Amino acid sequence: MILKMLNKFFHFLLFFLSFGCFAQSGHNKTEIVKTDEGFKLLRNGEYYYVNGAGGNDHLKVLADIGGNSIRTWTTGNGLAVLDSAQKYGLSVCMGLWVNHERHGFDYNDEYSVKAQLKGFEDAIIKMRDHPALLMWAVGNEVDLFYTNFKVWNAVEDIAAMIKRLDPNHPTMTVTAGIDVAEVSMIKEFCPSIDILGVNTYGGIGPLSDQIRKYGWTKPYMVTEWGPHGHWESPMVSWGESVEANSSQKAKMRKDSYKHIVKDSALCLGSYAFLWGHKQEQTPTWYGIFTENGRSTESVDVLNSYWAKNPNKNRAPLLNGFLLNNKTKYESIKVNKRKECLFTISVSDHENDSLTFVYELMEESTDKKAGGDFEAKMESLDYKVLGQACDYIKIKAPSKSGAYRFYVYVSDNFNNVATANIPFYVK
Repeated sequence: MILKMLNKFFHFLLFFLSFGCFAQSGHNKTEIVKTDEGFKLLRNGEYYYVNGAGGNDHLKVLADIGGNSIRTWTTGNGLAVLDSAQKYGLSVCMGLWVNHERHGFDYNDEYSVKAQLKGFEDAIIKMRDHPALLMWAVGNEVDLFYTNFKVWNAVEDIAAMIKRLDPNHPTMTVTAGIDVAEVSMIKEFCPSIDILGVNTYGGIGPLSDQIRKYGWTKPYMVTEWGPHGHWESPMVSWGESVEANSSQKAKMRKDSYKHIVKDSALCLGSYAFLWGHKQEQTPTWYGIFTENGRSTESVDVLNSYWAKNPNKNRAPLLNGFLLNNKTKYESIKVNKRKECLFTISVSDHENDSLTFVYELMEESTDKKAGGDFEAKMESLDYKVLGQACDYIKIKAPSKSGAYRFYVYVSDNFNNVATANIPFYVK
């Protein structure tokens, strides 16, 4: 009798464990399915369109406005990132940082290539069962300034390894813009890549047509998008790019998102860039947040499309920022130690009280390509000659050279508007 009861208990335990394993694996599966309307992501059995952002900061804000996913570029602190995302109901497109030729990596060095692959194997095994994992992104812009086509063999080896170790999550590789040559290379040498990720800014308008024109027939995602990049923006006469202010950037994001969602047949969603802050050309160009964590009008744009928080307090609107009655596009030059009058026009949806902070910097001398790390310039002291809510009058620096003058207009709800004007002291 005891043996019979033990036998029944043993079979029940086996059934329970099997069911538990099945339930766990079923709770962590992303599939690509083809429907009559086009390709769709299926996450744990439900359709899943990615309204995401690139970065792992400010996750509560992202969840509060209806975002559902984040993208990383590396597996560093991967489990902690997955845990944080899970806390807020977000999924993670986990990036695998495939080394770049421009940083000195040699794809003819078989030992280094194999070591890179082995490192990724360990990361896949550690994270493949995490419930927040959505997919794997194999490399980011490895096509930028490369000459050795063997990088695509490495991408394929990594993607094939992922499919062997983790069949429950799709693979993607991410390119800098889109080019017919890169599309052809990925199609030919990377059959294990399920999704093409495209980082694009000012070029987002024709993207859906280019995808088809260049022969990509699998699904794609827009893996970085935002304001026009510094390389595609107007320039002043001394060669520096002119940065859009935060309201102009918000308008660019409105237009960009319309282009993304119109392609319901091939596009699986997108990741807005950058959900956080970084120095790249300037301290404010790409970050949706400022260095002190204040959110710009771009957050309001995303909230309006994702429709999660209709009562959110919105960022101030920046309507104009002038130096001596000239716009930032006019290649403004001033004499040393002469008076500089900066005038600003702002408004606020909720008529919140506003605080104005100004900053003077020399033009950055540490400019890199491809988003590589750049050091931020130090703030400079300047003499204030007069100030009110709509202007500040300062004395120009005594040293010749290129400068930028920044303004940050904050409300009491952690929102901010930003702008800067490049000028040259002669």
